[in-house]
Amino acid sequence: MKEANSTTESAPLHARSKGTKKLPYHKSDAVKLLELLAFSAKRKKYPNIPIDYMAPVTFRDDTANGLTKCIISFIQLKGGQAERINTTGRPLDNTKIFTDVTGRQRSIGSITWIKSTSTNGSSDISATIKGRSVKIEVKIGRDHQSQAQKDYEQAIIKAAGLYVITHDFTSFLTWYNSTFEL
Repeated sequence: MKEANSTTESAPLHARSKGTKKLPYHKSDAVKLLELLAFSAKRKKYPNIPIDYMAPVTFRDDTANGLTKCIISFIQLKGGQAERINTTGRPLDNTKIFTDVTGRQRSIGSITWIKSTSTNGSSDISATIKGRSVKIEVKIGRDHQSQAQKDYEQAIIKAAGLYVITHDFTSFLTWYNSTFEL
C-alpha cells in the first residue's frame, strides 16, 4: 500500500507548497449542522411537499465563496440579518464592435474598472446579530489581512462593533456560540 505524504495529509491548505495535491473535501460537523438547520427551515416553509421530493440543502466551507454563503445562511436562519459586501467596483466597457472590409466583426477597446465607493478594507460580510453590529472577514488558505483591513478592524472595534476573522465554519460557529449563545 502506498504511504501517504504526511505534509499534505495533516497540513492545512495555507501550509502546503505549490504542486502538492489538494485533499478531498470532508464536511465538518458544523457544516452538517447548518445543512440540518437549513433543511428544517425549508420543511417549515413547504410543509405540504413530501420529504422525498425536496432537494437537499448543501453547503461547503472550503472556498471563500462557500464559507461566506455558510455564514450568511446561518445568521439568517438564527434570526439575524447578514449580507455580502461587494468591494470590487464595477467594470466599464469601452469596447466597440465593427465590421471590417472583409465582413468580419472586430472588437477594439478595453474594459476598465471603476473604483468602488466602499470603505477601503471593508469586511466580506456585514451583519446585525441580536442588536449588535458585526463585521466578518473571510480568509481561506494563505489569504491574510491587508493593512487597510487591519485599519478597518480597529475602526469597527473603536465604534463598539464586533469584528471577527474566520477561516472555516467550525471556528465561526464556536465564536458565534461563545458570543451570542451565553
